[in-house]
Amino acid sequence: MNRNTVRWLLGLALVSVIGLAVAWRDRFDVAALQTWVESAGSAAPLVFIALYAAATVLFLPGSVITLAGGVLFGPIWGTLWSLTGATLGAALAFLIARYLGGDWIARRAGPRLSRLNDGVAAEGWRFIAFVRLVPLFPFNLLNYALGLTRIAFLPYVLASALFMLPGALAFTWLGYAGREALSGGEGTVRAILIALALVTSMAFLPRWIRKFRAKPMPDVAELKRQLDAGEEVLVLDVRGASEFTGEGGHISGALNLALEDFPKRMAELEDYKQSTIRLVCRTDRRSAQAAQLLTAAGFIDAQPVRGGMTAWHAKGWPSAQ
Repeated sequence: MNRNTVRWLLGLALVSVIGLAVAWRDRFDVAALQTWVESAGSAAPLVFIALYAAATVLFLPGSVITLAGGVLFGPIWGTLWSLTGATLGAALAFLIARYLGGDWIARRAGPRLSRLNDGVAAEGWRFIAFVRLVPLFPFNLLNYALGLTRIAFLPYVLASALFMLPGALAFTWLGYAGREALSGGEGTVRAILIALALVTSMAFLPRWIRKFRAKPMPDVAELKRQLDAGEEVLVLDVRGASEFTGEGGHISGALNLALEDFPKRMAELEDYKQSTIRLVCRTDRRSAQAAQLLTAAGFIDAQPVRGGMTAWHAKGWPSAQ
């Protein structure tokens, strides 16, 4: 039996088990988890972690288990055991996807998918931080999808553990607060307030992580140094054609693509997705907008130049007409 046959058989077995798990997911709730874990006695934390890891691989809802962690173990130990189980499950799903489909993706990927894959790999742990803190995709599906990229395993695991911590803490506290409310414990109000504060803070994470991912804006001196050194830099001028060829002129060798033309002409830049791109306009307002559009489209190093052509002229440097 060759390796490809083994992969197909393992893949079919995995899909079958996932299908069964999803079909029985209605029985997978906090009460059921509490019964299973409490019956394990002193081994309860290990059973909980194993259940969390298995649920992650089998596409069962992790939020239910995290809430159960708060009910069963309290806010501190519950967070630790939940995070451990989620990280282990994410690592297993990543390795399964890489073993079953990584080579196939590498062979079949076209130029566009390859460039996107390279961009994700170049971002590395920053990309992991973004997708863990900003839940754009379902957690379980994301673990498998990332296994098909070129992201290294160790940065994936470490970044996942670190940046899943806020969500694990918030949902564990929520489960703990629910337990306290039902039992009428003395710390009910405090637990509820802390849980609400943690859940609310999750809403501010997308703005924080965007700032965290943002690279420092280069200035015109840095751009000129790159150009004088002969570095491979695409200078993209996003002003209108009349400004580009007007009195102010433009940086020699710059490519003109007006910001308003981006939706219909961005495909012309496809070959530059892995290149260093520096965007200029009169100041840096339009170039900053253009940089956001390019980054969202998968360009790995598109940055506006601080001050734009105004700063360039202030230095007395020449420009082409």
